[in-house]
Amino acid sequence: MKRSAPHAHFLNRELGFLAFNRRVLAQAADDSVPLLERLRFLCIVSSNLDEFVEIRVAGLKEQIKLNVHETGPDGKDPAEVYALVCTEVRSLVADQYRLLNEVLLPGLAEEGIRFRRRADWTAPQKQWIRDYFFREMLPVLTPIGLDPAHPFPKVLNKSLNFAVDLDGRDAFGRSSGAAIVQAPRALPRLIRLPAGVAGDGYDFVFLSSILHAHVGELFSGMNVLGCHQFRVTRNSDLFVDEEEVTNMRIALQGELLHRHFGDAVRLEVADSCSERMVEFLLQQFGLDASDLYRVEGPVNLYRLREVPDQVDRPDLKYPPFQPGLPAALEDKTDLFEVLARQDVLLHHPYQSFTPVINFIRTAATDPQVIAIKQTVYRTGTDSELMEILIDAARRGKEVTVVVELMARFDEEANLNWAARLEEVGAHVVYGVVGHKTHAKMALIVRREENAEGVRSLKRYVHLATGNYHPRTARLYTDFGLMTANEEMCADANDIFQQLTGLGRAGKLRHAWQSPFSLHKKVVAAIRNEARLAADGKPARIVAKMNSLLEPVIIEELYAASQAGVKIELIVRGVCGLKPGIPGLSENIRVRSIVGRFLEHSRIFHFLNDGAEDTYLASADWMDRNFFRRIELCFPVLDPALKRRVIREGLLPYLADNCQAWEMDADGGYTRVKPRRGRRRSAQEELLYTLATPS
Repeated sequence: MKRSAPHAHFLNRELGFLAFNRRVLAQAADDSVPLLERLRFLCIVSSNLDEFVEIRVAGLKEQIKLNVHETGPDGKDPAEVYALVCTEVRSLVADQYRLLNEVLLPGLAEEGIRFRRRADWTAPQKQWIRDYFFREMLPVLTPIGLDPAHPFPKVLNKSLNFAVDLDGRDAFGRSSGAAIVQAPRALPRLIRLPAGVAGDGYDFVFLSSILHAHVGELFSGMNVLGCHQFRVTRNSDLFVDEEEVTNMRIALQGELLHRHFGDAVRLEVADSCSERMVEFLLQQFGLDASDLYRVEGPVNLYRLREVPDQVDRPDLKYPPFQPGLPAALEDKTDLFEVLARQDVLLHHPYQSFTPVINFIRTAATDPQVIAIKQTVYRTGTDSELMEILIDAARRGKEVTVVVELMARFDEEANLNWAARLEEVGAHVVYGVVGHKTHAKMALIVRREENAEGVRSLKRYVHLATGNYHPRTARLYTDFGLMTANEEMCADANDIFQQLTGLGRAGKLRHAWQSPFSLHKKVVAAIRNEARLAADGKPARIVAKMNSLLEPVIIEELYAASQAGVKIELIVRGVCGLKPGIPGLSENIRVRSIVGRFLEHSRIFHFLNDGAEDTYLASADWMDRNFFRRIELCFPVLDPALKRRVIREGLLPYLADNCQAWEMDADGGYTRVKPRRGRRRSAQEELLYTLATPS
């Protein structure tokens, strides 16, 4: 479908992403958030910006280099977007460091958590740090003097490096005036001083400070005029020609080798770096002044992420909690018996991810289970679920795993899991070339005996909005549904057959699937609400997702608004739709929730003349999710569970007046503040009702 609405109806994707990070940074600035958690939010912004530069900014620069002038839905070409992005990123980074230096570091120091500068080191600290340098650092450092025999070294993406200004000549009479010292990845970037030399509380020293203090030891007989930390960010998008490739796994392994050394995109230097050295570094990386970022502090704030875990101060962190369990699972050990009677809905992280692990573990050891099929998008490098699947294959189960090799920044972990699964005889497939497999499904086939003694095969399925990743299940909000509903299981089985075999896509019974039916079904559901509104009936759409960008969907929402449909959108991240414009979108409200947990669940609710159709999905409303991915959107059929999804997944977020941001027609966001009446925080309320303090 082609876009027909004017450019003025759409907001820019890249600027929307940066606006989201503004909201995350606001959490770091919020003094109602525990202090160490504020530091975590600051680190999250740095991590997000790194990936943004590696992928999105790198892509813009590539388009500009290729003289691409094609515009996006908002009418801006790559050069226009790049200029706007650079301005906003600089502003965002400046605000980050201002917040760190003027608020967070002084606040942490008041709590006895200090980051010791060289000028503040006591005599015992100096001695301990000197001993640490000679014992732990010097043996693994390799200074590289720059001369014709030692050209500028390859610098890894996002690695910590030091450019050293030198004067004098070495033992061979050489003097280029400069050297590079690369910080080995094995060395910690932040070192906690032991209690014997630290003050009361917690004292930390940056690796960069230690190297600055002792860099002269690496260049005997020469004068060190300056030592400047720097970091280069490279294009990290992988390119695999999916039309030419014959073996996706081998092709990807080859491409991963080059990720660390892609084209340079950004250079970060300490603010004290000399102009001469800055010009030299820019020249070496083929960058210009627009790619340079001078920062007042560590060139990588993400290295501060270790601090909250090293500091035992519960009073400066979010209160711990114990995820709850649905009532149906509290006293039941036979999960299959429970699912034979009723569906089970899990709401993470408020409810435990353990039942999902037990679902697969029980299948792996149950002699009645014949086959296990599962999709893998992100699981992490250390995954209990993957180990269980490996064990199931060893036990002789028919294990089929659809591994998405192109899951960005998880490619290497997924390659390793694929290799281990294949070693034990599991069937490993890599989905469909050209379409990422983003659906979250696990299907179990079990041989069971009914009351009459007749044995037959019965299927059970787990469908979810989030990945099979136990760690993120404690940090992201997601829904998972376990069911033995025959038609839902048949839908999942049909999709697995598509992914592992060949043949046309058949019509599914309940599920909507990308790239075949999801877009058409969502459009049809929106149009249905518009028809109902035109007939004078109540009409409402409530949708929760991470991003909303697909132009046709946006146009359909505008049309529904004009027909009188009340539309409430909870979009955590990027939203390309403009709400509240008279005559266009006056019936649309957009809000974003940013809090302790990353809002990740996708919920689509259509009033449908009182039927209240409610779907959970792995997909956002973006072009890629509709047309370039395998996605799954499934209805919640059980009336009680449907009410739960509405009650837990939508209504609290619409009422939130603490962590909600309301979007205006220009793409700006205003934080909602409690007025008269009760303070409402969706995440806090769900923790209170579904979990227990630990």
